[in-house]
Amino acid sequence: MEGSVGDSNQRAGLRLALLALAQFIIAVDYNIVYVALPDIGDALHFSSQTLQWVVSSYAVSFGGFLLLGGRAADRLGPRRVFVTALILFGAAALVGGLSDSTGLLVAARAVQGLGGALLFPSTLTLIVTSFEEGPPRNRALAVWGATGSGGLAAGALLGGVLTQALGWQWVFYFMVPLVVIALLGVPALLAPDAPRTGPRRSFDIPGALVVTLGATLVVFGLVSGPDYGWTAPRVLGTLIVGVLLIGSFFLIEANTSAPLAPLRLFRNRSLSTSMIVAFLHMCALSGGYYLFTTYIQNILGYDALQAGLAFLPLGVLAMIAGGRVAAAMLNKNGLRTTLSLGMLVYAVGMAAMALGMSTNGTYWAVLPGVCVYGFGGGLAFTAIFVSAGSGVAPAEQGVASALASTSQQIGAAVGLAAILVIANHGIHLGGGATPSQHAVVHGLRTAGWVAAAAAAVGAIGALNLRKPPAPAPAMAEAGREVSTSG
Repeated sequence: MEGSVGDSNQRAGLRLALLALAQFIIAVDYNIVYVALPDIGDALHFSSQTLQWVVSSYAVSFGGFLLLGGRAADRLGPRRVFVTALILFGAAALVGGLSDSTGLLVAARAVQGLGGALLFPSTLTLIVTSFEEGPPRNRALAVWGATGSGGLAAGALLGGVLTQALGWQWVFYFMVPLVVIALLGVPALLAPDAPRTGPRRSFDIPGALVVTLGATLVVFGLVSGPDYGWTAPRVLGTLIVGVLLIGSFFLIEANTSAPLAPLRLFRNRSLSTSMIVAFLHMCALSGGYYLFTTYIQNILGYDALQAGLAFLPLGVLAMIAGGRVAAAMLNKNGLRTTLSLGMLVYAVGMAAMALGMSTNGTYWAVLPGVCVYGFGGGLAFTAIFVSAGSGVAPAEQGVASALASTSQQIGAAVGLAAILVIANHGIHLGGGATPSQHAVVHGLRTAGWVAAAAAAVGAIGALNLRKPPAPAPAMAEAGREVSTSG
């Protein structure tokens, strides 16, 4: 009997490692391309305006298809969608490395985004349905969150190392063996999807098409705004149509028998709060990454490899906070305290990073803020997705995680767009047609304060979560008796 329990625990650990690897793949891909962009632009002759689409095509596709991916995991089975997503992601990464034209690379990145949009909710669904709510699930999600935080930082470092040592193609080739390893682990570690019982339910095709197109257009408009101008017809029109489509999506959901995202889910206090905090979390994160990268490369003169190494402390502390620290705090203090404190620490770190920036500054002056910001961000990241799945039925975990992640992706696009506007406005206020280093730092610091404010608002928003129930009087009295007798 003991052997069978040990074997079961070992299998559960290996299953969690497989799902954490999937999260690592998604997280690494978020950052690994950034430092390779100059080399990609030179090799494939991207213009300064079109080069951003190596990143943006992934973000638009990922953000646009998340809800569809979440519902597919619920309806078709998370294991089946997990495998499909890995195949799409790996094949697109291989094509990206082999690309010899701008169009092919951008298309490959869009398919990678689709793969990520299918992979993320299916991975979370498999974790939530494999581990019981409470401490077991908190520990599992802490490992998942720590791996994601580590992947974000590892992406910047790996991008610099691979680009400098082997060439830009390897930021794409690197993903292929990771995908193969994950696929090899599926047959032994993930049980086949349970057969669907009861009447066959239809898939909300109109809702899926409308919300996917609407979210895609909103993200597209947000990432295009800084380049083309917010009043440009292509930007303004795209945003208006996207918002109208998302609005019509809610009308469709209210009148269909098999909604893609049942409106009653939005009445789940934990899920709706996690969506708001996830939006603000990524507003601050995308802005913080941009500010830190711009400062160390444009002001301190770091090259790609040095910039990647500069992210290491942030990544290590985010892993620690999102892993063991998050699990311990969630079990001891509950969701409300953990999420609010994580966002507050996040805000303090962002403000300290901005305060440390100066024209004659050093990396060591901003490092304390960066470390605090990484720790708070990692803690909050794990708590957000524990909150998103809390009280949601197993059959709807996919769409719940997709809703929280969609909020994140739109938050990332909004945050980066806002930070670019604020930073550039600060540069303008700093004076000069050709901005001096003083003007650039002024703009970055101003934007840093705004990013810190977004995280602070998230800390306040997290207080909307319910307080953990107080222990029953009988239980408390029993505890005191045990303590006294001891």
